[in-house]
Amino acid sequence: MNLNVVGLDIAKLVFHMFMMQDGKAKKKKLKRSELLAFVAQMPVSVIAMEACGGAHHWARAFQALGHEVVLLNTRFVKAFVVGNKNDYNDAEAIYTAACQPNKRSVAIKGIEQQDLAMLQGVRRGKVDERTALVNQMRGYLAERGIVLPRSVNQFRKQLPSILEDGENDLSTLSRKLFAEQYQALKALDEAIRALDREITAVCQNNALARRLLDIPGIGPLTAILATADVGDGKGYDSSRDYAASLGVVPRQHSSGDKQVLLGISKRGNRQLRTSLIHGARAVLKYCGDKSDPLSLWLKGLIERRGFNKAAVALANKNARIIWALATRGGDYVPQMA
Repeated sequence: MNLNVVGLDIAKLVFHMFMMQDGKAKKKKLKRSELLAFVAQMPVSVIAMEACGGAHHWARAFQALGHEVVLLNTRFVKAFVVGNKNDYNDAEAIYTAACQPNKRSVAIKGIEQQDLAMLQGVRRGKVDERTALVNQMRGYLAERGIVLPRSVNQFRKQLPSILEDGENDLSTLSRKLFAEQYQALKALDEAIRALDREITAVCQNNALARRLLDIPGIGPLTAILATADVGDGKGYDSSRDYAASLGVVPRQHSSGDKQVLLGISKRGNRQLRTSLIHGARAVLKYCGDKSDPLSLWLKGLIERRGFNKAAVALANKNARIIWALATRGGDYVPQMA
């Protein structure tokens, strides 16, 4: 059955809709309080939206009403914008993009996935806040002739002795301010440790995340990131597609018979990709004296292609394993790696 396609440009307060009825374009402007009731009265349709803030919430709500929902990457939609940018033109571009046979949709996230993403995001925010605080204080210390290493640990260790040193150029006011910021740093450290404990506990209570911990190079943080990203894996046709969505595959610039592969594409979830590659580096570092099949494969890769490419290859392999465990269930079996 061919369903009517609706392009919906979502926002915080006002929503714009575009569709074709009897060969004529129809546009509709709706307030937030009116949207759900209007969609509930519509015949079953394909509702297309950009995968932006709030899209997953509305996708779940529209699916509950019986509609089919398609979330599209904003970069894909942008190519179909005609004329100047306004909300109606955006809705029409979404409609046009949704009608393309080669479109690739974004998997709709459930509430649990969003909770896991939020947990990781809050932790990342605290780490960024701590880094900014330390860099700010290092700058103020440098202006007073005191230069500290860039390490957060070194800053944490050396600042108390600097505050106690009466021979440096710190004034009474600056000592007071530095002491207050040092207490703020300790509070951030404790907040990060509490979030790490929460992440570990959630990993043990989540079936998929717990099974992902058995994969070499994947710890609690990576497991949470992967579980939040992949969901049930049904948003991807294959493990190869999932690995490509994370950007751990080479970019291609080929023409005719000439095949040119470049560096990795770096698309998709940057945090998960970074975590997978860092975990792979840790595995490579300790595979030298091991004789299991995975270690032998990695050592051969390092000899042939170098350390960095071997790390990306393992990250790609782990991404495929994540998809397989999410879609097929079961546990990770090292002998099959």
